[in-house]
Amino acid sequence: MKSILAQIAKRASISTALIFYHFADRQDLIDQTLQALLEQSATFILTKTFESNEPNAQLARFIEASIAYQATHPKHNVALLEIIFNARTEEGMPYYKLPDDGDDSLLVALCGVLEIGKAQGDFKVSPVNVMAKVIQRSIGEYMSTGKSLAIDAQQYSEEVIEIIRTAMKVEGTKHA
Repeated sequence: MKSILAQIAKRASISTALIFYHFADRQDLIDQTLQALLEQSATFILTKTFESNEPNAQLARFIEASIAYQATHPKHNVALLEIIFNARTEEGMPYYKLPDDGDDSLLVALCGVLEIGKAQGDFKVSPVNVMAKVIQRSIGEYMSTGKSLAIDAQQYSEEVIEIIRTAMKVEGTKHA
């Protein structure tokens, strides 16, 4: 049976030597792929989020961009999930069981938006980190739930935004 790296090289139409030129080993390839996937999605989402200075609009844009990214990059999401749930550290621990080191840039940004909105009186939420996790979980459910509900990404985004605004007692203002 061919090694994983040989299979990757064949699918990419490159030599395994080229893979080893750029990556120390299989683990390095997995780690760097995971990092690239996370950075790409975060850049997409945060760029859209901070096109506005208003926390209410930022929250809506964060949700919309997160769901839009899932809808437009399904292969990236599958790869990300495969790595997180199947890859293991050298010690054999699955990635999904690794301790949270607080480096989740999307969670940090979302908490920041919620904190600013709370301080300005736009959001009634406490504690912020719990609401941020609820929002992230709602976003993450789109890939499995959206299709089974026969709902498109835009409609799903609108529903999640409305639910979150209601939960935080935010006036239903339209976002820009």
